[in-house]
Amino acid sequence: MSHTAPDLTPFLGGDRGPYKSWDPVNPAMIRHWCEALGDSNPIYTDASAARDAGFNGLVAPPTMLQAWTMRGYREQRPPGSDTSDPFAVLVALEEMGYPAVVAVNCEQEYLQYVTEGDELYHRSTIESISEQKTTALGVGFFVTELSTYYNQRDEVVGTMRFRVFKFAPHERDDAPAVTDTGDGLPPAVRRMRPVRNHDTRFFWEGVEAGELRVQRCLGCQTLRHPPAPACPDCQSLEWKAQPVSGRGHVYSFVIMHYPEIPPFDYPNVIALVELEEGTRLVSNLVGVSRHDVSIGMPVQAEFSEVEPGFHLHQFRPAEAD
Repeated sequence: MSHTAPDLTPFLGGDRGPYKSWDPVNPAMIRHWCEALGDSNPIYTDASAARDAGFNGLVAPPTMLQAWTMRGYREQRPPGSDTSDPFAVLVALEEMGYPAVVAVNCEQEYLQYVTEGDELYHRSTIESISEQKTTALGVGFFVTELSTYYNQRDEVVGTMRFRVFKFAPHERDDAPAVTDTGDGLPPAVRRMRPVRNHDTRFFWEGVEAGELRVQRCLGCQTLRHPPAPACPDCQSLEWKAQPVSGRGHVYSFVIMHYPEIPPFDYPNVIALVELEEGTRLVSNLVGVSRHDVSIGMPVQAEFSEVEPGFHLHQFRPAEAD
Protein backbone atom coordinates (compact mmCIF):
# COMPACT_ATOMS: atom_id res chain seq x y z
CA MET A 1 0.00 0.00 0.00
CA SER A 2 1.34 3.43 -0.93
CA HIS A 3 0.88 6.42 1.34
CA THR A 4 0.62 10.03 0.23
CA ALA A 5 2.33 12.12 2.87
CA PRO A 6 -0.25 14.22 4.76
CA ASP A 7 0.30 17.83 5.79
CA LEU A 8 1.16 17.73 9.50
CA THR A 9 2.21 21.37 9.78
CA PRO A 10 -0.82 22.33 11.92
CA PHE A 11 0.41 20.00 14.66
CA LEU A 12 3.87 21.55 14.93
CA GLY A 13 4.70 23.87 17.78
CA GLY A 14 1.93 25.13 20.00
CA ASP A 15 1.93 25.15 23.77
CA ARG A 16 -0.16 22.73 25.79
CA GLY A 17 -0.40 22.68 29.53
CA PRO A 18 -0.09 22.90 32.37
CA TYR A 19 -0.13 19.18 33.16
CA LYS A 20 0.02 19.12 36.94
CA SER A 21 1.22 16.51 39.43
CA TRP A 22 -1.16 14.63 41.68
CA ASP A 23 1.19 14.88 44.65
CA PRO A 24 4.02 17.11 45.82
CA VAL A 25 7.50 15.62 45.75
CA ASN A 26 7.36 13.23 48.69
CA PRO A 27 9.59 10.72 50.53
CA ALA A 28 7.33 7.70 49.91
CA MET A 29 7.48 7.89 46.13
CA ILE A 30 11.19 8.62 46.25
CA ARG A 31 11.80 5.58 48.46
CA HIS A 32 9.77 3.30 46.20
CA TRP A 33 11.74 4.52 43.18
CA CYS A 34 15.11 4.05 44.86
CA GLU A 35 14.22 0.57 46.11
CA ALA A 36 13.00 -0.51 42.68
CA LEU A 37 16.15 0.73 40.93
CA GLY A 38 18.66 -0.09 43.65
CA ASP A 39 19.72 3.55 44.05
CA SER A 40 21.34 3.89 47.48
CA ASN A 41 22.37 7.56 47.29
CA PRO A 42 21.56 8.80 50.83
CA ILE A 43 20.52 12.31 49.75
CA TYR A 44 17.33 10.76 48.38
CA THR A 45 16.22 9.00 51.58
CA ASP A 46 18.16 10.58 54.48
CA ALA A 47 17.32 14.21 55.26
CA SER A 48 20.49 14.63 57.32
CA ALA A 49 22.67 13.41 54.46
CA ALA A 50 20.85 15.75 52.09
CA ARG A 51 21.45 18.73 54.39
CA ASP A 52 25.11 17.76 54.78
CA ALA A 53 25.33 17.84 50.97
CA GLY A 54 24.04 21.42 50.92
CA PHE A 55 20.33 20.87 50.32
CA ASN A 56 17.46 22.12 52.46
CA GLY A 57 16.01 18.63 52.72
CA LEU A 58 15.42 15.45 50.75
CA VAL A 59 15.88 15.71 47.00
CA ALA A 60 14.40 13.43 44.36
CA PRO A 61 16.47 11.42 41.88
CA PRO A 62 16.56 13.53 38.69
CA THR A 63 15.47 10.49 36.68
CA MET A 64 12.07 10.70 38.42
CA LEU A 65 11.34 13.87 36.46
CA GLN A 66 8.63 12.38 34.25
CA ALA A 67 7.04 10.36 37.06
CA TRP A 68 5.75 13.35 39.03
CA THR A 69 3.29 14.59 36.40
CA MET A 70 2.17 11.29 34.91
CA ARG A 71 -1.52 10.45 34.83
CA GLY A 72 -2.84 7.78 37.18
CA TYR A 73 -4.13 4.36 36.20
CA ARG A 74 -7.54 5.85 35.45
CA GLU A 75 -5.94 8.09 32.81
CA GLN A 76 -7.02 11.20 34.72
CA ARG A 77 -5.02 14.34 35.42
CA PRO A 78 -5.27 16.49 38.54
CA PRO A 79 -7.73 19.39 38.69
CA GLY A 80 -6.43 22.48 36.93
CA SER A 81 -4.57 20.49 34.28
CA ASP A 82 -4.96 20.97 30.55
CA THR A 83 -7.40 18.33 29.29
CA SER A 84 -6.07 18.25 25.72
CA ASP A 85 -3.94 15.37 24.44
CA PRO A 86 -0.30 16.42 23.93
CA PHE A 87 0.00 13.66 21.33
CA ALA A 88 -3.07 14.60 19.29
CA VAL A 89 -0.88 14.27 16.19
CA LEU A 90 -0.58 10.52 16.83
CA VAL A 91 -4.36 10.16 16.95
CA ALA A 92 -4.61 12.07 13.68
CA LEU A 93 -1.95 9.89 12.05
CA GLU A 94 -3.78 6.76 13.11
CA GLU A 95 -6.93 8.05 11.43
CA MET A 96 -4.83 8.74 8.31
CA GLY A 97 -3.75 5.09 8.07
CA TYR A 98 -0.65 4.92 10.26
CA PRO A 99 -1.84 2.63 13.09
CA ALA A 100 1.41 1.36 14.61
CA VAL A 101 3.79 3.13 16.97
CA VAL A 102 7.17 2.38 18.49
CA ALA A 103 9.20 4.43 20.95
CA VAL A 104 12.53 5.56 19.50
CA ASN A 105 14.38 7.35 22.27
CA CYS A 106 13.99 9.64 25.26
CA GLU A 107 16.37 12.45 26.21
CA GLN A 108 16.17 14.19 29.59
CA GLU A 109 18.06 17.27 30.77
CA TYR A 110 18.15 18.20 34.45
CA LEU A 111 18.62 21.86 35.36
CA GLN A 112 18.11 21.69 39.12
CA TYR A 113 17.16 19.22 41.82
CA VAL A 114 13.56 19.05 42.96
CA THR A 115 13.12 18.88 46.71
CA GLU A 116 10.56 17.49 49.10
CA GLY A 117 7.38 19.56 48.91
CA ASP A 118 7.92 20.92 45.41
CA GLU A 119 4.80 20.90 43.24
CA LEU A 120 5.71 20.22 39.63
CA TYR A 121 3.92 20.69 36.35
CA HIS A 122 4.96 20.46 32.73
CA ARG A 123 4.05 22.03 29.42
CA SER A 124 4.20 20.24 26.08
CA THR A 125 4.93 21.10 22.47
CA ILE A 126 5.47 19.04 19.32
CA GLU A 127 9.01 20.09 18.53
CA SER A 128 9.47 18.28 15.24
CA ILE A 129 7.79 15.96 12.76
CA SER A 130 9.99 14.35 10.14
CA GLU A 131 9.26 13.94 6.48
CA GLN A 132 7.60 10.65 5.63
CA LYS A 133 10.22 7.93 6.09
CA THR A 134 10.45 4.33 4.95
CA THR A 135 12.13 2.03 7.46
CA ALA A 136 12.35 -1.71 8.03
CA LEU A 137 9.21 -1.43 10.17
CA GLY A 138 7.11 0.50 7.69
CA VAL A 139 6.26 3.94 6.32
CA GLY A 140 5.66 6.77 8.74
CA PHE A 141 6.85 9.79 10.68
CA PHE A 142 9.24 10.47 13.54
CA VAL A 143 7.44 12.72 16.03
CA THR A 144 9.32 14.49 18.84
CA GLU A 145 7.49 15.93 21.84
CA LEU A 146 9.28 18.40 24.12
CA SER A 147 8.08 18.52 27.73
CA THR A 148 9.37 21.33 29.94
CA TYR A 149 9.05 20.80 33.70
CA TYR A 150 8.55 23.60 36.23
CA ASN A 151 8.28 23.88 40.00
CA GLN A 152 5.71 25.94 41.90
CA ARG A 153 7.90 29.03 41.46
CA ASP A 154 7.69 28.59 37.66
CA GLU A 155 11.40 27.77 37.50
CA VAL A 156 12.43 25.28 34.83
CA VAL A 157 13.77 22.16 36.54
CA GLY A 158 14.25 19.95 33.48
CA THR A 159 13.19 18.98 29.98
CA MET A 160 12.37 15.74 28.20
CA ARG A 161 12.32 14.99 24.50
CA PHE A 162 10.32 11.87 23.69
CA ARG A 163 10.52 10.58 20.12
CA VAL A 164 8.25 7.97 18.55
CA PHE A 165 7.84 6.48 15.08
CA LYS A 166 4.19 6.40 13.99
CA PHE A 167 3.87 4.17 10.95
CA ALA A 168 1.97 1.85 8.67
CA PRO A 169 3.64 -1.59 8.78
CA HIS A 170 4.86 -3.18 5.58
CA GLU A 171 2.63 -5.86 4.14
CA ARG A 172 4.17 -9.21 5.03
CA ASP A 173 4.76 -12.03 2.59
CA ASP A 174 5.43 -14.79 5.11
CA ALA A 175 3.05 -17.66 5.79
CA PRO A 176 -0.36 -16.88 7.29
CA ALA A 177 -1.00 -17.56 10.96
CA VAL A 178 -3.70 -20.05 9.98
CA THR A 179 -3.40 -22.97 7.60
CA ASP A 180 -6.25 -24.31 5.48
CA THR A 181 -6.50 -28.04 6.19
CA GLY A 182 -8.42 -28.69 2.95
CA ASP A 183 -10.91 -30.97 4.66
CA GLY A 184 -13.65 -28.47 5.32
CA LEU A 185 -12.67 -28.09 8.97
CA PRO A 186 -11.79 -24.73 10.52
CA PRO A 187 -8.26 -23.60 9.60
CA ALA A 188 -5.51 -24.89 11.87
CA VAL A 189 -3.89 -22.15 13.95
CA ARG A 190 -0.10 -22.17 13.91
CA ARG A 191 2.14 -21.53 16.91
CA MET A 192 3.58 -18.07 17.19
CA ARG A 193 7.13 -17.86 15.88
CA PRO A 194 9.88 -16.49 18.11
CA VAL A 195 11.39 -13.09 17.45
CA ARG A 196 14.98 -13.47 16.28
CA ASN A 197 17.48 -10.68 16.71
CA HIS A 198 21.19 -10.27 17.44
CA ASP A 199 20.71 -11.33 21.07
CA THR A 200 18.43 -14.34 20.54
CA ARG A 201 19.41 -15.82 17.17
CA PHE A 202 22.04 -18.11 18.71
CA PHE A 203 19.42 -19.69 20.97
CA TRP A 204 16.98 -20.59 18.22
CA GLU A 205 19.75 -21.80 15.92
CA GLY A 206 20.78 -24.10 18.75
CA VAL A 207 17.24 -25.42 19.11
CA GLU A 208 17.14 -26.19 15.39
CA ALA A 209 20.42 -28.08 15.81
CA GLY A 210 19.10 -30.02 18.82
CA GLU A 211 21.28 -28.15 21.30
CA LEU A 212 20.37 -25.94 24.26
CA ARG A 213 22.54 -22.82 24.41
CA VAL A 214 22.78 -19.95 26.91
CA GLN A 215 24.95 -16.85 27.02
CA ARG A 216 28.24 -16.82 28.91
CA CYS A 217 29.67 -13.43 29.83
CA LEU A 218 33.28 -13.10 28.69
CA GLY A 219 33.92 -10.56 31.43
CA CYS A 220 32.93 -12.45 34.58
CA GLN A 221 32.11 -15.87 33.01
CA THR A 222 28.55 -15.82 34.41
CA LEU A 223 25.92 -17.81 32.52
CA ARG A 224 22.67 -15.95 31.88
CA HIS A 225 19.22 -16.52 30.45
CA PRO A 226 17.04 -15.08 28.97
CA PRO A 227 19.36 -13.55 26.38
CA ALA A 228 20.33 -9.92 26.90
CA PRO A 229 22.88 -7.55 25.36
CA ALA A 230 24.70 -6.85 28.64
CA CYS A 231 25.74 -8.90 31.64
CA PRO A 232 23.60 -8.00 34.69
CA ASP A 233 26.54 -8.70 37.01
CA CYS A 234 29.46 -6.83 35.41
CA GLN A 235 27.72 -4.94 32.55
CA SER A 236 30.10 -6.39 29.96
CA LEU A 237 28.77 -6.43 26.40
CA GLU A 238 31.02 -9.34 25.39
CA TRP A 239 29.52 -12.83 25.43
CA LYS A 240 29.52 -16.17 23.66
CA ALA A 241 26.97 -18.94 23.15
CA GLN A 242 27.56 -21.77 25.62
CA PRO A 243 26.04 -25.23 25.01
CA VAL A 244 24.51 -26.73 28.17
CA SER A 245 23.45 -30.24 29.08
CA GLY A 246 19.69 -29.71 29.10
CA ARG A 247 19.49 -31.56 32.42
CA GLY A 248 17.85 -29.89 35.38
CA HIS A 249 14.89 -29.96 37.73
CA VAL A 250 11.50 -28.31 38.06
CA TYR A 251 12.06 -25.15 40.08
CA SER A 252 8.43 -24.03 39.83
CA PHE A 253 5.44 -24.70 37.60
CA VAL A 254 1.91 -23.63 36.75
CA ILE A 255 -0.89 -25.53 35.06
CA MET A 256 -2.80 -23.35 32.63
CA HIS A 257 -6.44 -24.27 32.17
CA TYR A 258 -8.00 -21.12 30.75
CA PRO A 259 -8.17 -19.32 28.41
CA GLU A 260 -7.50 -22.07 25.90
CA ILE A 261 -5.33 -20.64 23.14
CA PRO A 262 -4.89 -22.68 19.96
CA PRO A 263 -2.82 -24.63 19.11
CA PHE A 264 -1.78 -25.66 22.64
CA ASP A 265 -3.15 -28.69 24.48
CA TYR A 266 -4.87 -28.19 27.80
CA PRO A 267 -4.32 -28.44 30.70
CA ASN A 268 -0.94 -26.99 29.75
CA VAL A 269 1.95 -27.62 32.13
CA ILE A 270 4.43 -24.72 32.06
CA ALA A 271 7.61 -25.21 34.08
CA LEU A 272 10.43 -23.00 35.26
CA VAL A 273 13.40 -25.34 34.92
CA GLU A 274 16.66 -24.79 36.75
CA LEU A 275 19.45 -26.31 34.67
CA GLU A 276 22.28 -28.12 36.38
CA GLU A 277 24.53 -25.29 35.19
CA GLY A 278 22.46 -22.89 37.34
CA THR A 279 20.46 -20.88 34.81
CA ARG A 280 16.68 -21.11 34.58
CA LEU A 281 14.30 -21.04 31.65
CA VAL A 282 10.58 -21.42 31.03
CA SER A 283 9.25 -24.20 28.83
CA ASN A 284 6.49 -26.73 28.41
CA LEU A 285 6.71 -29.95 30.40
CA VAL A 286 5.56 -32.97 28.38
CA GLY A 287 5.32 -36.71 28.88
CA VAL A 288 3.84 -36.47 32.38
CA SER A 289 0.37 -36.09 33.87
CA ARG A 290 -0.25 -32.76 35.51
CA HIS A 291 -1.08 -34.67 38.69
CA ASP A 292 2.45 -36.10 38.82
CA VAL A 293 4.42 -32.88 38.40
CA SER A 294 6.35 -31.84 41.50
CA ILE A 295 8.94 -29.29 42.56
CA GLY A 296 12.40 -30.80 42.24
CA MET A 297 11.40 -33.35 39.60
CA PRO A 298 14.43 -34.16 37.41
CA VAL A 299 13.89 -33.27 33.76
CA GLN A 300 15.76 -33.41 30.48
CA ALA A 301 15.41 -31.15 27.44
CA GLU A 302 14.21 -32.59 24.17
CA PHE A 303 13.78 -30.99 20.77
CA SER A 304 10.65 -31.61 18.75
CA GLU A 305 9.38 -30.53 15.37
CA VAL A 306 6.03 -29.28 16.66
CA GLU A 307 5.00 -28.10 13.19
CA PRO A 308 6.60 -28.65 9.79
CA GLY A 309 9.88 -26.75 9.82
CA PHE A 310 9.40 -25.41 13.36
CA HIS A 311 11.39 -26.91 16.22
CA LEU A 312 10.95 -26.17 19.92
CA HIS A 313 12.71 -27.19 23.08
CA GLN A 314 10.57 -28.88 25.72
CA PHE A 315 11.30 -30.83 28.87
CA ARG A 316 10.20 -34.27 29.98
CA PRO A 317 10.81 -36.25 33.19
CA ALA A 318 14.24 -37.85 33.52
CA GLU A 319 15.59 -40.58 35.74
CA ALA A 320 17.06 -39.24 38.96
CA ASP A 321 20.83 -39.65 39.28
